[in-house]
Amino acid sequence: MKTVAGLLLLAAALLYSLATAMLRHPEADAPAWSLTAWGYLAAFAEAAMVGAIADWFAVTALFRHPLGLPIPHTAIIPRSKARIGRTLSSFITTHFLATPLVLAKLRALDLGRRLTDWLRHPANAEAVGRQFVGVARFGVEALQDERVRAFVQHKAIQRLQALDLAPALGRVLELLTEQGRHQAMLDEALVKLDEVLQDGDTRALVARAITAEIRTLRYLGLGKSVGGWSANKVVDGLSALIGEVAADAEHPLRQRFDDLVAGYIQRLKHDPAYRLDVERLLARLLAHPAASAYLQGLWQDLTDWLRDDLARDDSRLAARLVALTRSLGDALDSDPAMRGWINDRLMAATPALLERYRIRIGDYIAERVEQWESHELVAQLEQSVGKDLQYIRINGTLVGGLVGLVLHALTQWLAGP
Repeated sequence: MKTVAGLLLLAAALLYSLATAMLRHPEADAPAWSLTAWGYLAAFAEAAMVGAIADWFAVTALFRHPLGLPIPHTAIIPRSKARIGRTLSSFITTHFLATPLVLAKLRALDLGRRLTDWLRHPANAEAVGRQFVGVARFGVEALQDERVRAFVQHKAIQRLQALDLAPALGRVLELLTEQGRHQAMLDEALVKLDEVLQDGDTRALVARAITAEIRTLRYLGLGKSVGGWSANKVVDGLSALIGEVAADAEHPLRQRFDDLVAGYIQRLKHDPAYRLDVERLLARLLAHPAASAYLQGLWQDLTDWLRDDLARDDSRLAARLVALTRSLGDALDSDPAMRGWINDRLMAATPALLERYRIRIGDYIAERVEQWESHELVAQLEQSVGKDLQYIRINGTLVGGLVGLVLHALTQWLAGP
């Protein structure tokens, strides 16, 4: 477009040269009307050149100094970067980030429904799963580093050592004793104990213990038979007692168990000395080399399993993440109330976020424009609107020529015949 505008100026200059030459040196036998026509052409070409040069100057002055001359009020855009940045910042924050406008747009978007549809799409679910897997792989690799492992273990032990464990245990036991849950645990323990007692190896062990204690029977050769008989009696008696306790919800042993648990809870919650004993026990446990080795082994096994699983194409963890993503989309699809909650939370949070970041966004835009290199800013603007600006030069050439024609016609009319 610069070439077209330049060629029009050159054409106007050539036409002006030709017209003025024909007016100064007319042919001897040229008719009178030809001189009039050349006069109109000269006026058109002269005004067209003026319009073309004036608009070239105006367009060029926006971006740089015409002909490199430091003429005042030229190179307007490079000199006004800061003002342009502030104006652009104000325009965007006022007309694009105004709270009512953004809220209206969010309300029309129905992001709860859009999120639901997006999550339900298989390709999107796969993409989310891959992203989570990538993050998980990075995390596992980091966790296997000796420095990270030592740091996490040290911090975990510090937190455990600082934990006031006794009251927490007391609260846990209180939850277990609500509605007789501890009695259900006692029933399970009694069943397991009875199974152990009924085992043949257990009976043999009890028989050997009784025989070893009753030396007189052993010398008489009756130790084995009496020991076996005694063991059966002991085991059968204990089994019968277990059956009685299991069948009777009001059995005295159950009452004693309740009293023991209640007393233990009270000591955990209110006895400073007992609380100190628990803290010392936890400290000794954490400081024991076996505990440290166990934690390290547990850590290594966990990270190895995660690494091996994530490295497989049929990773179970990745499949679970994808399935979780799709199930979340399905759950949202069948729950309009939850989608409404998402939209409501977004609408409620947006005004505060806009108020918090609107000024920062505006400041960032202003600073970015001001920091642009002048040639970069000029190049970007010329790339965007330069073609339209060259049309201004073209129109200036043609309009200037038409104005010249009109003025020349008025001059001829006023001058008379």
